[in-house]
Amino acid sequence: MKWLWKNKRDEENTVIQNKSRFVAKGFAQKEGVDFEESFAPVAWLEAVWLFIVYATHKSFTIYQMDVKTTFLYGPLKEEVYVNQPDGFIDPYHPDKVYRLKKALYGLKQAPRAWY
Repeated sequence: MKWLWKNKRDEENTVIQNKSRFVAKGFAQKEGVDFEESFAPVAWLEAVWLFIVYATHKSFTIYQMDVKTTFLYGPLKEEVYVNQPDGFIDPYHPDKVYRLKKALYGLKQAPRAWY
């Protein structure tokens, strides 16, 4: 587990907001041990083309959207445990771990939990 920090800046490069998020180190997960399979919900290019052609033929308006917090709301089907992040270790229980109830950015299970 680790924290990522980012500064949001305006046109004059002045920091207007500080952002942070807690992410999992999914690169350290091992297939068959920490997860069964990885998953990425990606549309086939042919399906996208067909959709655009059909919408154009029918004179439909196409809208696009993105949900930035998608991976934060999917319930996990497996039990996933993570270490305490550096700087946030409980001094009374330094060897304890956290059990995740919902997916986090970086987990191999996150796309499947959302989908």
